[in-house]
Order: sequence, then structure tokens, then C-alpha cells
Amino acid sequence: MNPWILATRPRTLPAAIGPLLVGNILAINLAQFSWFIAAISMLCGVLLQVAVNLANDYFDFKSGIDTHERLGPVRVTQSGLLAPEKVRNAMLVCLALALVVGSILIYHGGLPIALLALLSILGALGYSGGPYPLASHALGEVAAFIFFGLVAVVGSFYLQAGTTNTAAWLLGSAIGLFNAAIMLVNNTRDIPTDAKAGKLTLAVKIGEGQARVLYQALVYLPFALIIGGFFLGLLPGLPVLLGGLSLILARKLNSEFSQTSGEALNPLLGKTAKLTIIFSALFSLGLAFNWV
Repeated sequence: MNPWILATRPRTLPAAIGPLLVGNILAINLAQFSWFIAAISMLCGVLLQVAVNLANDYFDFKSGIDTHERLGPVRVTQSGLLAPEKVRNAMLVCLALALVVGSILIYHGGLPIALLALLSILGALGYSGGPYPLASHALGEVAAFIFFGLVAVVGSFYLQAGTTNTAAWLLGSAIGLFNAAIMLVNNTRDIPTDAKAGKLTLAVKIGEGQARVLYQALVYLPFALIIGGFFLGLLPGLPVLLGGLSLILARKLNSEFSQTSGEALNPLLGKTAKLTIIFSALFSLGLAFNWV
């Protein structure tokens, strides 16, 4: 595979696409809904996700976390496929493009979106780099929950509606939990090498056994949230029903995670990302039919 495609980590992109899809479709029945703003927010989200991936590749190599002992998929910097400077420059280009594209969203959404844009860029850089890397201080899952859950869903809904509502926060929390599960799989696989390198991820701190318990909570709680939202009258029935179908996949993935460790977790990383996009697509489809 082309090294640059490897560097973008295509299997992780559903983490950015899923919540933005739900946030936009949640507002599709509004008179001011704009497909242009929806497309721009999607593009901006993907650019930020790619920037995070490139930053992680570059900073983990520079800090000595990614070595020849790595169990995960190929990292282009550590493996020598791309020079560190090229990966760093590509990261900066992606951030600059995200800012250029995001300027349209800032113009449309005003100060709240400008603040979210600033926090998102700082989050992209601070996930693996900076004086206090979030990924090295057991905050990777929290960052995924916030940025690829709450910020993505609530922010994209706000862009369309000019306000927020409880449904957006509820769905942002649900999808944020799925995306935190993606991060947990990655960090559980890397427990031996991360511990050796001094990278204190949440998985390193709680151990593999507790990580399996946490994964179960992360992939099941979203369904409890949307069902609770339905009974409280916050979410309509059809999207909850369709989104709930992805519980079949969640159960399968939980079973697989409970019996797998080390390098064998690599396929589960992509499958958990698929859970995010399948849930998001089914829920969005239900919303779209519900608004017709």
C-alpha cells in the first residue's frame, strides 16, 4: 500500500465521519439546513483526523514509543517508509487545510465554532506531542470521547441549528463512547511496548483484564443511552430501533476482545471503527425517514 495511504490510517476515519453524519442529519428537518455546511464539516473533520494520525506517527517515533517491537500496524515513520520531516510537514499541511476549510464554518457559526476549532487543533497537536501528551497520561480515551463524540456531534448540529439540544448531547456521548473503545483496543494491544517506553495509557494503568471490562462498557452503554433517550421522549423510535441493530456487532466484538490479546487485536481495531460508522449510518437513516 502507498505509504501516504498507510499514514492516514483509513480504518480510523469512521471515527470522524460517523459523529458528523449524525450531527448533521439530526438537523436535516430544519428550514436553514445546509448541505454545503454539512459537506464542509465532514471535510474538516476528516482533515483533523488525518492530522491526528500523522501527529501520532511522528511524535511516537520521535519520543521512542514506536520501535521495532511494535505490535500494531505499520507506522510509516518508525518503519522508514517516510522520513520524519515529511510526516511532520504533512501533519502541518493537514492542520492548515483544516483551518482554511474550517474558516467557512467559523464564519457561519461564529465565536463558539472558532473556540471549538482552536481546541480541536490544540487537541490534534497535544494528543501525542507537546509538554503533556494526552495519550501518554491515560487521557486518550477521554480525548476521543470529547473530540470525536461531543464536539463532533454537538458542534455539527450547532452549525446547522444555531443552538444545541439534549438529543445532540446524548448522541454525542453515545458515539464518543464507541470512539473511546477504538482507542482502548489500540492501547490494550500496545500495553507491553507502551509500558516499556513509559507511555502511561489507561490500558497500561488498569491492565488487560480491566481493559476488557471497560471495552464491554464502552460498546454497550451507547445502546442504553439511546434507549433511555427514547423512553424519556428525547429520541424518536425508528432511529433508535435501526441504530440498535448494531448491538449484534457490538456483542460479537466484545466476545472477540475478551478472547484476544497482543497483535491479534489489530483486526478488532478496524472492526470497532466499523461499529461506529454502522451505528451512525443506521441511526442517521432512521432520522432521515423519521423527518420525511
